[in-house]
Amino acid sequence: MTPPSIQPQPCTDPNCRGRHAPAERVALAVSLCGARGAQLTRLRRQILEMLWERGRPTGAYDLIEALKRRDSRPVGPPTVYRALEFLISQGLVSKIESRNAYVPCAHPERRQDCLFFVCSNCGESVELEDPRVEQLLAQDAADLGFRVTRRVVEVEGTCATCIAAGAA
Repeated sequence: MTPPSIQPQPCTDPNCRGRHAPAERVALAVSLCGARGAQLTRLRRQILEMLWERGRPTGAYDLIEALKRRDSRPVGPPTVYRALEFLISQGLVSKIESRNAYVPCAHPERRQDCLFFVCSNCGESVELEDPRVEQLLAQDAADLGFRVTRRVVEVEGTCATCIAAGAA
């Protein structure tokens, strides 16, 4: 018996902090790509699923190794980077620049810029939407006559779990 398909649900909680079931978020990605006429190929979907399963920033070469183990066949770096570029272009994945790693976007249906809090101890990242920061950056850019093409805001520090474990 096949399990019932997962119905994608856009998130309406502005304070959820990305706490969603990976299968539900992947179903939402499939739905969004379909609505946009974008093709979420098998490889693209596998990479997105892996990022959701890992739950932390993951480098392209870690994804390549995981794909090799999963499929028992090699996948070249250009193929994985092209898939990641597609996922970024669709707002499904973000790149943590300071780590040269990728994370799934918790709310691809919103297409908003996000802040990333990255733990320098364990590598965990938390995506946070804050319209106040977006407005401030937009105003600063406007005051400078600057046209923003991409925003990456990362805050590095120690997460609550590492602090509680005495790793701070």
